[in-house]
Amino acid sequence: MSSAVQCCIAGGGPAGLMLGVLLAKAGCRVVVLEKHADFLRDFRGDTIHPSTLEVMHELGLLEAFLKLPHQKVERMGALFGDTLLRFADFTRLPVHARYIAMMPQWDFLNFLAGEGRRYPGFELRMNAEATDLIVEDGKVVGVKGRHQGAPFEVRANLTVAADGRSSVLREKSGLVADDFGAPMDALWFRIPRESGDTDETTGRFLPGRIFVMLNRGDYWQCAFVIPKGGYAAIRAAGLAAFAGNVGKAVPFVAARMSSLKSLDEVKLLTVQVNRLKRWWRPGFLCIGDAAHAMSPLGGVGVNLAVQDAVAAANLLAAAVRENRVTEADLAAVERRRVWPTRMTQSMQLMMQRQIIAPLLSSPGTPVRPPMLLRVLTAVPFTSRIIARVIGLGFRPEHVSPAILASR
Repeated sequence: MSSAVQCCIAGGGPAGLMLGVLLAKAGCRVVVLEKHADFLRDFRGDTIHPSTLEVMHELGLLEAFLKLPHQKVERMGALFGDTLLRFADFTRLPVHARYIAMMPQWDFLNFLAGEGRRYPGFELRMNAEATDLIVEDGKVVGVKGRHQGAPFEVRANLTVAADGRSSVLREKSGLVADDFGAPMDALWFRIPRESGDTDETTGRFLPGRIFVMLNRGDYWQCAFVIPKGGYAAIRAAGLAAFAGNVGKAVPFVAARMSSLKSLDEVKLLTVQVNRLKRWWRPGFLCIGDAAHAMSPLGGVGVNLAVQDAVAAANLLAAAVRENRVTEADLAAVERRRVWPTRMTQSMQLMMQRQIIAPLLSSPGTPVRPPMLLRVLTAVPFTSRIIARVIGLGFRPEHVSPAILASR
């Protein structure tokens, strides 16, 4: 089967669907290819930051979006031993929703898909995996893939890889990434939340261990941070040893670890921090995790991906609609987004070096708040900057008037 559109997007995550919706709203013919049959995956990025909520407001969708079940996180803090540091207060941000919305990513993606279907030029094709690029005379002119087991081709003036940190199309494109490394991986699981529990989302820094609890209403979504490559030993030791280790580190949750029946309920997130040296080649562009895998620190990955999509739509919509996308157009998207990406990753790498790595490598050392965080949180103005960096990013994007005016 072969078809033709103006833009083919591989990956139905936040970046791919947001770009597809914005381009369709601008009058482009676009297809989004999602390899799975649905969006129901546990332990994806479920944090919708104020920057993304502001984009939803600009599109006139915020009120309807917030009718979906979610929890509000207005402040972020961390316990270092017995010392609580509050380092981000989102309630002062200059936006309409001054908080992080904790929401299952499948709800976010289903909402975007429903919005996309309002436009005649939008198609979301589920069970459709892009497996290779079609290249003619050095230019990418579409993708090959399989849809419900049958081969297909989609020809397009622009092909966008938004298929995540393990992007198949990025690999096929020959684009090369710088890998900056990470000292940790994370194990994600859920435990019951009880009526007397705090509402606050908190990270706990303990000798040799880091434990994060995200309030998800009737359960806690938990992350147990381990040294890079340590999962094989945990798997070999078994569920009882893992539950005991977590319970010893955080007695508050010890009794609830019995809710886990198998280590299969504990999902490994292999932490990566990397960035493409160049995000594009003729006819082809990478955005989101396909262009830059982020550390989970700050939970900003989803929102960087959405910002990429907004910038790409602002800069490319007219060219896509008129079938005249040039190399200069694609380079402009990279120029727009590489600086905030680089700045965010630099911040994450500094935290990895100065806080995460020393703590994980010193299990017998008492934990004290790092001097850097003590200084930053002691000054109200500085803590507001942290909230802005986490909540809005270094260069928050806004949907262009041209796209907003489209019907």
